[in-house]
Amino acid sequence: MKINPNFTLLPESYLFSTVAARLRDFKASNPDAEVIRMDIGDVTLPIPDAAVKAMHAAVDDMAAKSTFHGYGPEQGYEFLRDAIAANDYRALGIDISPDEIFISDGAKSDLGNLGDIYSDSCIVAIPDPGYPVYADANVMGGRGGTERDGRWSRLVYLDCLPENGFNPLPPDAHADVIFLCSPANPTGAALTKAQLRQWIDYALSHDAIIIFDSAYCAYVASTDTVRSIYELEGARRCAIEVRSFSKTAGFTGLRCGYTVVPRDIEGVDADGSRRPLRKLWLRRQTTKFNGASYIIQRGAAALYTPEGKAQVAANVDYYMKNAARIRTAMAKAGFETTGGVDSPYIWAKSPLFSDSWALFDHFLSDLHISCTPGSGFGTEGEGYIRLTAFNTHELTATAMDRVLANAKG
Repeated sequence: MKINPNFTLLPESYLFSTVAARLRDFKASNPDAEVIRMDIGDVTLPIPDAAVKAMHAAVDDMAAKSTFHGYGPEQGYEFLRDAIAANDYRALGIDISPDEIFISDGAKSDLGNLGDIYSDSCIVAIPDPGYPVYADANVMGGRGGTERDGRWSRLVYLDCLPENGFNPLPPDAHADVIFLCSPANPTGAALTKAQLRQWIDYALSHDAIIIFDSAYCAYVASTDTVRSIYELEGARRCAIEVRSFSKTAGFTGLRCGYTVVPRDIEGVDADGSRRPLRKLWLRRQTTKFNGASYIIQRGAAALYTPEGKAQVAANVDYYMKNAARIRTAMAKAGFETTGGVDSPYIWAKSPLFSDSWALFDHFLSDLHISCTPGSGFGTEGEGYIRLTAFNTHELTATAMDRVLANAKG
C-alpha cells in the first residue's frame, strides 16, 4: 500500500515527545538529580471529589442489568450536554443549545479531527507561536505545502510578538480557516474583546471560520476578555469553539472535552451551495467516533453541581497561585515574561540565551527544571521557554528558588 505522503513531511517526533526523550536521557545520566517538571501541561491535583463520587456511582450502574449502558450517543449523553449548555453558556446569556454541543475524548482530538469537514484546498491561518497540533494536523491533511525555515508555504502565520502583546492580528491575506487560542498556549496571552471583535469581523467578511481553542477559559480573570467567543455578536455565524475538562478538573488521564458547532455556521460545497457545518460534524462523529465513556461523562456532569463548581474553582485558584509565583520570580531573575494572569502558562525570555533549546538545556542541566523550548511552538517562539503552573506549591517554590539563586550567582 502507499502511505499518506504528508506524514513524511513532518518532523519525526512531536515536540512534547522530544522534550520527554531528552528528560529521560538526562535522568538516565543523572539518576540522583531531582528534576522538577514544568514542561508538559499535565496537572498534579487529583480529580475533584464530586466527579470521583459520580464515576463510582456510574461504575455501579455498569454492574447492574437495570442500569447498564452499552453504546452511548456519539454526540454525548443529554445529561452532560444539558449541563454544559446551562452552565457554560446560558448562565452567561449565550444562546447555545444542547444539540449544538458534541462531547469528545478531549480538545486535542477535535482540533485535529475538524479538518475532516473542511477541504484540503482551504487556506489555514495559525498563530506563531502556537499549539503544534494546529500546524501538524493540517500538514497531515495536505494543507501545509512545503516547509522552509520552519514554516509551511500554504499556511498563513499570525505572528504573536511583544509588539502586539502576543495576540495575533487579522492578516492582510485571505484565510478560510483560522485557529485562535485564548488564553493562549504557549504564551498565556488573552485576546481582548476588541481584538476578538476584529477577528469576528474578518471571518464574516472573508466567509471564513474561526476554530476557537478555549481549553483554558476557566483561568480568565481579566474583565476585558471573554470565556467564550459566543459572548460577542456574530460569532455564532463564524466560530466553532473547542473546550476541555483536562486543565480545569484534572481530566488529562480521563479524556473528556467538547466542541460547539452552532446551527448558524455554514460552509460552501463544490457547486456553491451552502451547507450547515453542524450536520457535517455530526455525520463525521457518527461515522468515526463511538462517543466518550458513560462513566467519564457522569464524572464531567458532576463538575456542574454546586460541589463540583467549588472544587474546580479551588483547583484553578491553586494553579494560579503557582502562576503568580513563577511570573514574579522569573521577572525578578531578569527574564522578560508574559502570561500567568489569565493563564497557567508563563512565557519567558532570558537576556543571556537567544536559542530556546540552549535555554532548555540550561534549565535542565544547571537548575534541574524541565521546561518547554519556545521554538517548538513556531519560529517566533525562538529564544523563549514555556513554564507551567501545574506542579505542586512546594515544588513550584523550590523551582523558583533555584532560578533566583542562579540569577544571584
